[in-house]
Amino acid sequence: MSAQLERVEVRCGEQPVDGDELVNDTRSFIERFCVFPDDHCLTAVTLWAVHAHMVEHFHTTPRLALLSPDPASGKTRVLEVLDLLVPESLFSLSASPAAIFRSLAHEQITLLFDEVDAIWNKRGKDDNHEDLRSLLNAGYKRGASIPRCERPKHEVTRFDVYCAVALAGLGEMPDTIMSRSIIIRMRRRAPSENIEPFRTRRHAAIGNALRDRLAQWAETEGPEAGEAWPEMPEGIVDRNEEIWEPLLAVADAAGGDWPKRARCACVAMCKAAEDRRVSLGIRLLGDLKKLFRNAGDPDAMPSALLLELLAGEESGLDADAPWGDLYGKAINPRKLASLLKPYGIKSQKIKVDGKSLQGYRRESFWDAWERYVPILVPAKVEPMEPTERLGRNSANYNGSGVPEEAPHAAPSMEPFDAETEPFAAEKEHLRGGVPQVPEVPDSRTQESAVPQSDEEARL
Repeated sequence: MSAQLERVEVRCGEQPVDGDELVNDTRSFIERFCVFPDDHCLTAVTLWAVHAHMVEHFHTTPRLALLSPDPASGKTRVLEVLDLLVPESLFSLSASPAAIFRSLAHEQITLLFDEVDAIWNKRGKDDNHEDLRSLLNAGYKRGASIPRCERPKHEVTRFDVYCAVALAGLGEMPDTIMSRSIIIRMRRRAPSENIEPFRTRRHAAIGNALRDRLAQWAETEGPEAGEAWPEMPEGIVDRNEEIWEPLLAVADAAGGDWPKRARCACVAMCKAAEDRRVSLGIRLLGDLKKLFRNAGDPDAMPSALLLELLAGEESGLDADAPWGDLYGKAINPRKLASLLKPYGIKSQKIKVDGKSLQGYRRESFWDAWERYVPILVPAKVEPMEPTERLGRNSANYNGSGVPEEAPHAAPSMEPFDAETEPFAAEKEHLRGGVPQVPEVPDSRTQESAVPQSDEEARL
């Protein structure tokens, strides 16, 4: 027996269990065999594995979605490691809904589902995955059930489908499941990223010893964690609040620096998920808001000017803005109008330098900007000074998970300068005579520092 395994088994018998040490051990075990895009992802996977032992006490359980564009990105390896750590694991490639329903009827299982992309790729008369999709979508909230008729008398039976689920697959999944998931974007391991080879028969004893310690700790901490209302970082609301609440409750129960680390991961991963969900229309709204602001917030701008600025390389927009090559050509008036129409924004006649031109009034955008654009304002991430680990009683921990010294100023926007603006010479006649309007209050997300955690000691 290895010295490492002996240490795990000795700890398993200790009373009481140290939550901080236990969660750190779990993190180190996962880190030995898996490579993640960043430390926030490792934090999320660790807390998800621990929360699976307390899932019966929580009101929601987030799906853990391990996604990648190509095979051989480490998704299955993560599931194999989790299989040793979570309670009552059902590791499957193609489990039938009936088998899962029956398993849940007897005990609280943890479902680890590989190659899950297959259940969303098939449609039509050969599609037999509708029940499974319903189970995965509905079962994230306690009390969820699916009614089915049972033979021979076709009596209606309601099957409880609430359970912790980790999914691995290629590509994307529908928004219905993505909005219920903590998303880990896996990628192939680089030559410089070294991990230990994983063999189930070699490492099962160590992983199962950790699982037993987690079960022992969850038995005492689970009821209190399930009833807790953990402090949420600013801006984490609605569905994001629902899916992160159990993981933050686990982090608070563990103590040490886990409350701070969990909230930093929550902010960073929610921001990344929101950025990927931004539609082309919302991206256009955000870029038009930048153009109006850079022009000094006039009360109207001609369509021709907006189109030139959108497609221009020196417009002040992000380098990846798609408007100069949208489906093979620059955006035109018809496409601009069609993208803005769903938001109730239409072009109209405006007066510029005594001329009547087709354009857009700033007031027409105001409601859509208020509803959709704030999520596009980036939060600057500034490195923090090295600090000691923060516990729940630390003077530097304010309960929100965001360090007290974190900056909260909104990003500044440079005013329009008619002399230095690259299109001024060609377009001054279009801007002339456009009256200025008072500044309208702007809703922006605050900046948040996302520190990186220290390297954890291995078992």
